[in-house]
Amino acid sequence: MPVNPVADPEECRAFMAAHPEMRFVEVVFTGMTGVPRGKRLRIEELPAVYDYGRFLPGSVLVVDTQGADCEATGLVWEDGDADRRARPVPGTLTPAPWLGPDVAQVMLSMYELDGSPNDLDPRHVLRRVLDRYAADGLTPVAACELEFYLVDLQRGPGGEVLPARSIRTGRRPEGIQVYGLPELEDHAPFLRELWDTADIMGLPLEGAISEFAPAQLELTLHHKPDALAAADDAVRYKRAVKGIAPRHGCEATFMAKPWADRAGSGFHVHVSFADASGANLCADPRPEGSDMLRHAIGGMKALMGDCMAILAPNANSYRRFRANSYAPVAPTWGVNNRTVSLRVPAGPPATRHVEHRVAGADANPHLVLAALLAAAHHGLTRRIDPGPAVEGDGYAAAARDGVKLPTDWVSAVDRLEASSVLREYLGTRFVDMYVAVKRTEQDRFGAAVTALDYDWYLGNA
Repeated sequence: MPVNPVADPEECRAFMAAHPEMRFVEVVFTGMTGVPRGKRLRIEELPAVYDYGRFLPGSVLVVDTQGADCEATGLVWEDGDADRRARPVPGTLTPAPWLGPDVAQVMLSMYELDGSPNDLDPRHVLRRVLDRYAADGLTPVAACELEFYLVDLQRGPGGEVLPARSIRTGRRPEGIQVYGLPELEDHAPFLRELWDTADIMGLPLEGAISEFAPAQLELTLHHKPDALAAADDAVRYKRAVKGIAPRHGCEATFMAKPWADRAGSGFHVHVSFADASGANLCADPRPEGSDMLRHAIGGMKALMGDCMAILAPNANSYRRFRANSYAPVAPTWGVNNRTVSLRVPAGPPATRHVEHRVAGADANPHLVLAALLAAAHHGLTRRIDPGPAVEGDGYAAAARDGVKLPTDWVSAVDRLEASSVLREYLGTRFVDMYVAVKRTEQDRFGAAVTALDYDWYLGNA
């Protein structure tokens, strides 16, 4: 059975029969940057999308975060901005209630005109990695946790972003209040609609906590023995969160570090590995788990620096990595320890798994899973030993050992470009194109003159 089969046209016809109220459908493609793009169609156009597909320009595969062309990829003028064929992803056609009672959405995946998978589509990049596991009789089981902030729709007097006011009291939150219940009650109507929407969309959304900063929340998507579907869920979940928030007078952001003096927003991925019978191969009475789990951690640790350009894809992403911030700064691992990059959580032996804590909430879910699962597979096949687990303060251990992750955007992209292992797993063409997009973004971002330039240099230069 293929990992990501093409959707059956009967799925479309059954949906339309069950939802005669639908008048519109948004077809959504998510490229390298993780920003959803697509079209809004009349519902009567949808059967043709399922029967054959919808044409989209190949350049949409490699636009930057702002949606601008990246000419260095060669997929704009040299390619004639030629069309590719986008086809629906099975199981993702659902109502999109925040868009109105008569609007649906469906995810798309990109193919060439001859029907072969496009190797720049992040879904196909992840499938390429999962095929390696399938060949070994293994199934990665994954769950995604995403942190985000709720912020005011209007900026402050100096253009600053402000935490959203409480729906309950109208007051702006102050202080951390991690795991605070009143802080959840402050946004109860938003959370209620989010859970209701998740149920309608078939998203396995679990509980909410107030995180380590004012108006910062985290919810978990239940684990799935299908990492591709888990990544699809994360993409659809992020879109729902951002769509629902304005209905409650605020905006949701998955930006990695909105404030310098407050916690960043992470994307934590929980991973284990199952055999053909569904048994957890990481299960073990030892708190650190089985030898298989150790080897997977060894690979994740060894390739963490190579993966950073994917785990932290934007300039702002690197502001999150600070000591004593709960964001990792070095390739470390430990048991029941949130100060390391790779945590084996406490729990019964049957639940043993690793939590990968490095990625920012701004990262593309499909590419994050592709990168960390590629690293894990590298560790499994080479039986890489991760070394002793860190006990106690992981930040102190990292400072003592002097081993660091790439701490800036340029270095991280250079490291990815030079990674022969990730080229093998993700595809050389994909790595080259991803690097080209990120270098284009670096040039554009670096060329901008910001308010900080004026604050630092206007009167001092």
